[in-house]
Amino acid sequence: MNSVIKNTGTNGSEKLSQLEEQQAKINEVKKSLGNLPEKLAIYCSDASIARYLRARNWNVRKATKMLKDTLKWRYEYKPEEIRWDEVAVEAATGKIYRSNYIDKHGRSVLVMRPSCQNTKSTKGQIRYLVYCMENAILNLHPDQEQMVWLIDFQGFNMGHISMKVTRETAHVLQDHYPERLGVAILYNPPKIFESFWTVVKPFLEPKTYRKVKFVYSDDPNSKKIMEDLFDMDNLETAFGGNSQEGFNINEYAVRMREDDKRMPSLWTRKDPQVQAASPTAPIEPSLSFNTGNSDSDSDVSPKESAENSSPAKLASDNSEENLLEVGGNANGLPELHSGVEKINLDSASNGKEP
Repeated sequence: MNSVIKNTGTNGSEKLSQLEEQQAKINEVKKSLGNLPEKLAIYCSDASIARYLRARNWNVRKATKMLKDTLKWRYEYKPEEIRWDEVAVEAATGKIYRSNYIDKHGRSVLVMRPSCQNTKSTKGQIRYLVYCMENAILNLHPDQEQMVWLIDFQGFNMGHISMKVTRETAHVLQDHYPERLGVAILYNPPKIFESFWTVVKPFLEPKTYRKVKFVYSDDPNSKKIMEDLFDMDNLETAFGGNSQEGFNINEYAVRMREDDKRMPSLWTRKDPQVQAASPTAPIEPSLSFNTGNSDSDSDVSPKESAENSSPAKLASDNSEENLLEVGGNANGLPELHSGVEKINLDSASNGKEP
């Protein structure tokens, strides 16, 4: 039985039956995808499909719609092609960076410092977040799928937070990186943040906000949370650890440029399972992603996302059915067509935002 299936059942034959049922659902989703471009086919591994199914409580129809929406987003936005030099300006103050340590479970750690916000561009901030997510995934332990967010509220005030960016962050994380967040540690959030959290919480799915932990340096129970998760000698002093290392933009730039060189190999691996499910023959002139507007579990509506400059929505989800086709244009680059608009992807071919 494929190792991506989570052992959540009881013992013996009941457990085996559940694993077989879960694998059957993975195969059902895979079959509905048909032939895909190589990068999208690699993305649709059993492990990836299982994450979408878990995010939708193993509902095949909902998981399939969610995955197809992500495939459309990845096809246009090309998150795997974002490179350090495109987003370095967003990283200059250390507002988000991947730490050089992992937690005790082998999970990548993204450190976030809202007080270090240095730009006002929603698109720029989301693009940098996506770059950080892709980089964290690249550096995951082989047996690990999830990451940790460590959010430091030192020096925070409400002027450091944008509701628009918060909504987009929730949308990108929940809709396009399901089951990637293991835990989010909010370290020493001030009282004033509690009112903001009350406003933000409805944007989050229950599975997401249950992963959020409020941790306070003067609370013994909070200290236990950190000790259970991290080797305290590696953890930064800002989070109660013993390491004096801080963020250095020059050293970090070197690390990211080296990771950029490794990123293409992640999308050219030959996985026998992927090859069997998605033949390498040329893509047919018309590749359809038929996604209805039904049954998304997200609390961030498609309308809200579009109004807030979401890169993920290529066409309105307000219709009963939204059929997008991939065809070819005069330059040999694909286009996406819908009943209400035609979006040329020439501008997206180099990984830049359209």
